[in-house]
Amino acid sequence: MDINALMPNDSKRLIITTDSGSYARYPVKTKVVMDGDDLVEILNECVKPYLEGDDMVFMSEKIVAISQGRAFPVDEIKPSKLANFLCKFVYKSPYGIGLGSPWTMELAIREVGKVKIVLCALVAGVCKIFGKRGVFYNMLGERVRAIDGPCHYTLPPYNTYAKMAPAHPHDVAKKLTAAMDGHPVIIIDANDIGVNILGKPDKKMDDEMLAAIFKDNPLGQESQQTPIAIVRRVETPAEA
Repeated sequence: MDINALMPNDSKRLIITTDSGSYARYPVKTKVVMDGDDLVEILNECVKPYLEGDDMVFMSEKIVAISQGRAFPVDEIKPSKLANFLCKFVYKSPYGIGLGSPWTMELAIREVGKVKIVLCALVAGVCKIFGKRGVFYNMLGERVRAIDGPCHYTLPPYNTYAKMAPAHPHDVAKKLTAAMDGHPVIIIDANDIGVNILGKPDKKMDDEMLAAIFKDNPLGQESQQTPIAIVRRVETPAEA
């Protein structure tokens, strides 16, 4: 199959140049992933026919979490008093709700426990007095940073869902890499302000290099329905 049939999303570049070289990022459209869907089947159908050489596969953590049953309709989440209280102090980013809602804060409490959440909130509150922000998320780590809630631009039905981070993302990456005959599958949490590498098949892979390839979030942050990208090293970068 001709990979050139995979077009970049609107306002997104196909090719990016990084310190480690230039890469084409081909977005792959899939069906709407649901709880229980087999990601291997999705990759076999939508991705594997295009793979060649040293191609990598970058996959949104959101579809991994959804397939694992870690996304929930907000009307099924019953926030505790603690969640309702703490979410009032979280910065609301225009690029994602994060922990700034009772539903997502409740999922964070379930993920790491009340004691850790309260301790981190207290430390973050003190740091904020001295002008240091982001401490709460940094202390709680990637599992909590990847929690997100309903946004108007998210593909239905997930515009009314809150989701946790995927479970065992490195193990998932290894399994999917094996299914793709060794083409590395990287599980990412990307939005328009940053990229976090949640899962990779080899711990020696450079997170900084992988994040640089996706720093402009070519999958988009809206309803493109392209949660996967094939990443291919290219010799000559296209015009930005």
